[in-house]
Amino acid sequence: MKSRLPNRSRDHPSYQLHRKQMWTQILLPIFFAVLVFVAVTVITSLATFRDQGDVDRWAAISTIWLVLPVMIAGLIFLILVIAMIYLLARITTAIPPYSDQAQRIVYRIESGVKRFAEMFRKPVLALQELAKLARAYIENVRKANSG
Repeated sequence: MKSRLPNRSRDHPSYQLHRKQMWTQILLPIFFAVLVFVAVTVITSLATFRDQGDVDRWAAISTIWLVLPVMIAGLIFLILVIAMIYLLARITTAIPPYSDQAQRIVYRIESGVKRFAEMFRKPVLALQELAKLARAYIENVRKANSG
């Protein structure tokens, strides 16, 4: 449900200024743009479809007017792409020192992890070897006792 503003807020100067600006800055320019568009359409139609109207020329002019917005949008896109390429070129000159530092940090972490893993792996391997030796000794003792 839409809530209505209290009457006292409509008397506020900022609200009145907003209403005035809405007419002068939004609705009036839109009205004039529509009026100019209709006038250009009527004038073009009158010039084209009269007795000696040059339809081919007006068709070419219409094509130009249809292509212009696409060309402007393409130009803006081209400028944006060029700006992005320029910025990426500038950024990539700054990347190598920082990537080198990050790579050194990662290598330090990697070597620490490897040393830590090695510290835990060696005792486990030693215990496994001792267990194998103990099993082999027990089997030898069993074979000697049974046979």
